[in-house]
Amino acid sequence: MPQKLVKVLRGLSRVPKWVPTEHEVLALLDAVPARYRAAIWLGAGQGCRFGEMLGMEHGKSVDVSAQELHVTQQLRYSPQGYGGFYLCLPKAGSSGTLDLDQAVREALDTHVRDFPPVEVEMVDITSGDPVRRSVPLLFPATRGNPFTDRTWSNEWVKWRDKAGWPKKHGGFHALRHFFATTLITNHAEPQDVQRLLRHQTLRITLETYVHWWPRRERRRGVIGDVLRAAAHRR
Repeated sequence: MPQKLVKVLRGLSRVPKWVPTEHEVLALLDAVPARYRAAIWLGAGQGCRFGEMLGMEHGKSVDVSAQELHVTQQLRYSPQGYGGFYLCLPKAGSSGTLDLDQAVREALDTHVRDFPPVEVEMVDITSGDPVRRSVPLLFPATRGNPFTDRTWSNEWVKWRDKAGWPKKHGGFHALRHFFATTLITNHAEPQDVQRLLRHQTLRITLETYVHWWPRRERRRGVIGDVLRAAAHRR
């Protein structure tokens, strides 16, 4: 397959197949148990990916005084490596420091107050060298263990169905799409959307959300208007 066609198809594959409306996000927040509502806010209000949300660590990920969210790690699970759960860098090295949305901050404050972080021993490879340490996770499962993809999926299906979200394309990542498209439709600059999504290039952002960028009214006769104005000033 020609390389140019491969790039085109790759761009098309990034385009969201479904994006929830604000009412559908609110319906999900109503459907989710109180202990996981702040997790939904991180997806919808900060654009966090699933693993990044699960890897949120008390005292490290959130800086309330500076009003910043530090997305520097994600939680992964591999029975074959690192003894199970471990922390690694976010996808494609997309670590970043983001402005903390006020609504997300309030949700996190309530969460920490009502559901204190749970210390979990695991390997941290974010610095390159594996280091075993105790990690105060914000969003463990109800029994205190970290979520695997399967255990989270078992819970998500119940919340998704209760909220009326579609079975296909109605996963946690849809919250990131809501975050991005809401920024775009509220006239955020493309470079700001790229920064907040932590995409490596602006091209990825533009290709993914091409259908949401507002179309500007086409202006006709621009050159003639400019030259006529210049002629009148002579």
